Amino acid sequence: MSVLLEGKSGTRHLLMGNEAIARGALEAGVSVAAGYPGTPSSEIIENLAKVSGESKLYVEWSVNEKVAMEVTAAASFAGLRSLCVMKQNGVNVASDFLLHLAGSGTRAGMVIVPCDDPGALSSANEGESRHFARLVEIPLLEPGDFQEAKDMIKWAFELSEEIRNPVMVRSVTRLSHASGNVTLGELPAPNGRAYFKHDGPPMDPMTGVILSYPVALKHARQQEKLRQAVIRFEQSPFNTYSGPQHPELLMITSSACLLYSKEAISLLDVQDRVGLLKLGTTWPLPPELMEKYLACSEKILVVEEVISFLEDEVKILAADLAPRIGIKTFHGKKDGSVPTVGELNPDRVAAALSKMLDSDYKPVPDRYIQRAGEIVNDAAPARDLTFCPGCPHRASFWSIHTALQMDNRQGFVCGDIGCYSLAMLPSGYRTLKTLHSMGSGIGLAGGFGKLDMFGMDQPAIAVCGDSTFFHAVLPALVNAVHQKSNITLIVLDNSGTAMTGFQPHPGLAVNAAGHSLAGIEIPGVCEAIGARVKIGDPFDLQQTQQTLLELLEDESGVKVMVLKQICALSPEKKAKKMYEMGVDETICLGENCGCNRLCTRVFKCPGLNWDPDKRVSRIDEVICAGCGVCASVCPAGAIGKKEVA
Repeated sequence: MSVLLEGKSGTRHLLMGNEAIARGALEAGVSVAAGYPGTPSSEIIENLAKVSGESKLYVEWSVNEKVAMEVTAAASFAGLRSLCVMKQNGVNVASDFLLHLAGSGTRAGMVIVPCDDPGALSSANEGESRHFARLVEIPLLEPGDFQEAKDMIKWAFELSEEIRNPVMVRSVTRLSHASGNVTLGELPAPNGRAYFKHDGPPMDPMTGVILSYPVALKHARQQEKLRQAVIRFEQSPFNTYSGPQHPELLMITSSACLLYSKEAISLLDVQDRVGLLKLGTTWPLPPELMEKYLACSEKILVVEEVISFLEDEVKILAADLAPRIGIKTFHGKKDGSVPTVGELNPDRVAAALSKMLDSDYKPVPDRYIQRAGEIVNDAAPARDLTFCPGCPHRASFWSIHTALQMDNRQGFVCGDIGCYSLAMLPSGYRTLKTLHSMGSGIGLAGGFGKLDMFGMDQPAIAVCGDSTFFHAVLPALVNAVHQKSNITLIVLDNSGTAMTGFQPHPGLAVNAAGHSLAGIEIPGVCEAIGARVKIGDPFDLQQTQQTLLELLEDESGVKVMVLKQICALSPEKKAKKMYEMGVDETICLGENCGCNRLCTRVFKCPGLNWDPDKRVSRIDEVICAGCGVCASVCPAGAIGKKEVA
């Protein structure tokens, strides 16, 4: 059994931040949890799914973040505490419903946990979720350590029920994916019966219909709820101060930046000069608390990551308080004291702090960092940013690239987020020409496919993954079919949300808890809305290319090709080879065979290497996945494959 259930109250355990959040939800008596996978948030739902069988808990991977929020809102309306989880990009997807939900209000506690990724360590952008809390006017909390990651979730549920509105608890990568000691609290006995009351007076928030009308009245109520939250924020245990009574400099920070700030103060040994105000309730700011500490110092340094959210809010409040606290000098992102992009670290914070205090601290020089990187790169084995050995996407993009070259009309491919984003690079033969949000490839291709009246005759192809198909592709695909856009959609179906850990989606016959259910067939969906559909195996290069050429020549509207092959790293396929591969050195003439090392120089599967001594290609048996595709690529027939029994 997981420590999330068996851990006793009062005991200390080493927990990942996301595990701490999951435990906090369990201690709060959560009944329903839903989300969409995305690093760094995925482990929250995964951990709750693992214990859902031993507790009265429903957990799902929803088709997208908006649906996840709707599922969890339904639980709240029916009197059950619910948790909605996503990464920062997902808040964009869910924001339409979130705006309405903030207006209508909730019933039982509902907590939204977005996990942001400063520095875009595993994301396509540094998107911010904090601004959405301000945009839709719901309270925002930010844990500063692993204990708070757990405790704050329970507190957020209580606050949500007090004000009858969702509460946002924002995590970041360095909190979600790092680990620390956490003292556990009590787990409540499973309880709660779902019942949606809807026959009371129309304006009764607990028994009437739920909607955001009349807007003016509901909006006024929403703002009153925020004022209630601020009253709670004034006494929140998650707002703390350390340092002298009248510091030379006041640092204001939140989230994981608390850890960087503490270490920076220690590095400079300025505990007697610097006050540190850590805010766990970052929007709306508690004005009385802020006035108390802003009045103590003339110089303020705001330490935060990504966009200047906290700095802006502090400055706005300080302007209102100026008649009582005086004019302050602020430092942060706006004056360049704190970097405006990327992650922070203790050295960067110490560098900013030393300038404020005229300290002689010397940060790690850029040359040192550069040299350290060079040493690591020299010592580490060379590895391109590339598809894994046996990845079906490599074969798919080989065929797509080849077909477009054979078609010879300067066709192009629109893509989006996923493992297949690598097709922008040499590993995918630079096939992708656009890369934006999930599902944007088909939307853009659909637009390109209607430009024939302006003389455009380039074939437009869109690619997407199977999880992305259900997440965001369907509306744009329906639009393209309806508008008779002349495009080809290629669904790269590798049987899971591979990039984030093989979480299931509606196309698979299993749910988050591992229970069997009916999967939804992608080809059938596409046929049902009127697209012409072909199914293929990406490892069959000849057939795939032939089919793609046929579809490119068909200008009758939307064509869909589903290339189905399980990801080489999936639990079902990992370490299970289809073929034993080998190179016949008597046939491989290397640089003299006329192909100019096509297999290792162009196809570039990591399972293929060039032997500089023998001057022939060789198979790396350790990492070769045995997909057999390289045998089809070799023009000399030097690469052989033997079916594994």
